[in-house]
Amino acid sequence: MLPISDISTFTGLGISPSIADLLAPRGITEPTPIQAAAIPDALAGKDVLGRGRTGSGKTLAFGLPVLAKLARCDAPTRPNRPRALILLPTRELASQVRDALAPLSEALGLEQTVVYGGVGQRPQENALRRGVDLLIACPGRLEDLIGQGILDLDRVEVTVLDEADHMSDLGFLPAVRRLLRRTPGGSQRLLFSATLDGEVDKVVKEFLRSPVTHSVDRAAEPVPDMTHHVFTVSPADRNAVVQELAGGLGRTMLFTRTKHAARKLSRKLTAAGIPAAELHGNLAQNARDRNLGWFRDGDVRVLVATDIAARGIHVDDVSLVVHVDPPAEHKAYLHRSGRTARAGSAGDVVTLAAPDQRGEVSKLTRQAGIKPRTAQVAPGAREITALVGEPAPFATMPEAPAPQQPAPSSGGSGSGSRSGRPRRRGGGGGTGGSGRRGGAPAAQGSGQGSSGQGAPAGGGGRRRGGRGGRGGAGSTPVHSSSSFSSESRGRRSR
Repeated sequence: MLPISDISTFTGLGISPSIADLLAPRGITEPTPIQAAAIPDALAGKDVLGRGRTGSGKTLAFGLPVLAKLARCDAPTRPNRPRALILLPTRELASQVRDALAPLSEALGLEQTVVYGGVGQRPQENALRRGVDLLIACPGRLEDLIGQGILDLDRVEVTVLDEADHMSDLGFLPAVRRLLRRTPGGSQRLLFSATLDGEVDKVVKEFLRSPVTHSVDRAAEPVPDMTHHVFTVSPADRNAVVQELAGGLGRTMLFTRTKHAARKLSRKLTAAGIPAAELHGNLAQNARDRNLGWFRDGDVRVLVATDIAARGIHVDDVSLVVHVDPPAEHKAYLHRSGRTARAGSAGDVVTLAAPDQRGEVSKLTRQAGIKPRTAQVAPGAREITALVGEPAPFATMPEAPAPQQPAPSSGGSGSGSRSGRPRRRGGGGGTGGSGRRGGAPAAQGSGQGSSGQGAPAGGGGRRRGGRGGRGGAGSTPVHSSSSFSSESRGRRSR
């Protein structure tokens, strides 16, 4: 490892110039606080316990040391026996990490793939059999593959547990413990979480050896560049106010409590000329990938989501988050709100409250440690105009791909395919695909009854770009994990 000479650069932290050079063209030149704190210890082989709020750059804080460790040791890539493991609670997070690390893995000649449930297993089996250095996985599908004798964790040199507190919330920690016990006892372990208490602390005590702790933010600390608003709205005005908040030129995320409400609202907005993609658990994985890709690429500028998108989904230039339905508790409020004001950008968060919800919302914001600006609003209110700026012109949804018969080896798993470019050590075993467009032709409601949003709507009229500023159109910066979208190609055993 290089000596730590300058914590303001990746090379100063000990990252090799060849890896740092891959980050610079994407606008990633200075480490975030959690990266500057955690990378040197992780590179030194120490167990690391990291806490940072959402948007703090945790993916590269663990991803860079893991890839550097794998690249330093020129061990052969073996079928079904990964050398590094990253565990995440949701498919969206797994896809996000895959996309962030894929170009780095490719450039280093490393093989990576992703496994999670809700999609066909066969492509994942095929990728594992071709050989893998880095495995990115959700616990459920990973345990299934191990139980079928398809996968073994006995060669894992480093394990990462990301979003550990969310794992706990979802009840995944028992499975995580079983998986960690299958990795070598002396292997390195890195755990990252927004909070480090309760069940997470039990995992730390059992599996991490004298960990170095880095905490760059308090668990409930609000983001400085985020402005919070609470708008009291009468039930009669609610739909019109939501439409005005969603109807600006900027990139906006709307959160609802239920899947049905998300689907209904996205249909209403789309019918009103505000194309809105939906993201919730009732969508098939290919539809979820495609809808998120539309939003990330600027084909639509409104995403209506349940709390499935409140963790880890990073899309640049989301400058307005609207809690159409106030969340159930303050942690959910902070995670939802964390979709904006990321990587040093500013953003606004609006919570809509009916008159009889004001007490509930006031308690919620106190628990979240924020002091929102409050107002009673109706359609056309100056407070709404100040947030969204000029209304966007009427637009239509992008056209969904035409339906195709899936090949026997596909299944929407995102296991990816090879481009045929030369590889340092030959062989296959994709990254699990880019996940940017979903690679599948299903309509937006695919798999659970179509919402009708994926149907062709006459083309044209698409509105692109992020907010960039108040009411202004902007381009999407590249300092995000979503900017890393190419597939990884690498080495396999000779």
